[in-house]
Amino acid sequence: MRLGGKITEVVLLNENYYRCQYRFFAILNTNGKIGSLIINPPKNFSFIAPDFLRIEIKKHYLKLSKISGLTLEQIQEAEFQIYKNISFISEEQIKSEIWLLAEKLVANVDPKDIQYIAFAKQFKCKIWSGDKALVKGLAKKHFTNFVSTEELFNYQKE
Repeated sequence: MRLGGKITEVVLLNENYYRCQYRFFAILNTNGKIGSLIINPPKNFSFIAPDFLRIEIKKHYLKLSKISGLTLEQIQEAEFQIYKNISFISEEQIKSEIWLLAEKLVANVDPKDIQYIAFAKQFKCKIWSGDKALVKGLAKKHFTNFVSTEELFNYQKE
């Protein structure tokens, strides 16, 4: 994908990095591996995410504060630092034929992840996900467009 005149690898963030207590790594620890990858992405990489993920974080401010011991202001500052490098995109930008293809791919794997497959297909990007069941299930259907945290970390070191 071409962004700002240069070729850029675009990576779609999967919500499992946001949803559960142990998956709020980037917000809780902006100096940790995941936070570092988002705040200081590998050269020529760009992150996108479904727009609803911004709302998801806001729903969990209290939980984040309890887990981390951070104040609301500190959580919001960490959130701001992370969001600087993520382009949030509305689901309305996905073509209907892409939704149908994504629906077929996630059937019998994990239908709630349809939007990630649709985004990856629409924007020709990889999905950064730690959801091993999703990765294995889709690999059986010849969809292997995933990138791991370790792979991104290795790119970041280059």
